[in-house]
Amino acid sequence: QVQLVESGGGLVQAGGSLRLSCGVSGSIFSINAMGWYRQAPGKQRELVAGITRGGTTNYADSVKGRFTISGDNAKRTAFLQMDSLKPEDTAVYYCAADKRGTIPPMGGGAGMDYWGKGTLVTVSS
Repeated sequence: QVQLVESGGGLVQAGGSLRLSCGVSGSIFSINAMGWYRQAPGKQRELVAGITRGGTTNYADSVKGRFTISGDNAKRTAFLQMDSLKPEDTAVYYCAADKRGTIPPMGGGAGMDYWGKGTLVTVSS
């Protein structure tokens, strides 16, 4: 079993930065890919960024060039560095993990195996 706990959310002004962390506990060796997802009020959950154990990444078009996903196996933590934040980035951000080795596809993450409870990011204009 795997447990995921997000942290680092908060209130930030437009143009600012936040760094989200996802602490992983349990059977970390069963995880081969991770993703950060977000869900804004009234909208469907969407993939923000994904990363495989081998380091392959993908990003939603809306965050390319502004967000960076990374992982630190030794610290059992995944990160999402968010720069140049915009009000439309306001959402609950979720960390998810997958036992498969493929990069998480764009979408709502229906195939992901484990989920955190989320952390709220609010970007003020």
